[in-house]
Amino acid sequence: MGGKHGKYAYVLRNDGWYVKVRVLKSRKDDDVSKYVVVGPKRKEPPATFPVLKEDEVPEEVRRQLYQV
Repeated sequence: MGGKHGKYAYVLRNDGWYVKVRVLKSRKDDDVSKYVVVGPKRKEPPATFPVLKEDEVPEEVRRQLYQV
């Protein structure tokens, strides 16, 4: 399983961990429901998945990243 269709991405948190999120393409970029936190945290993301920085996601999603 890879990230070739862009359904999932990993977000790099400020503490160095990566968290898997589902990216809904039908939503606008500033919409909070565009990103759904689904996965566990990892030290390294898979090579085929896109990586986003924590600053690129809305504030509410950032709080959810640290609850994983």
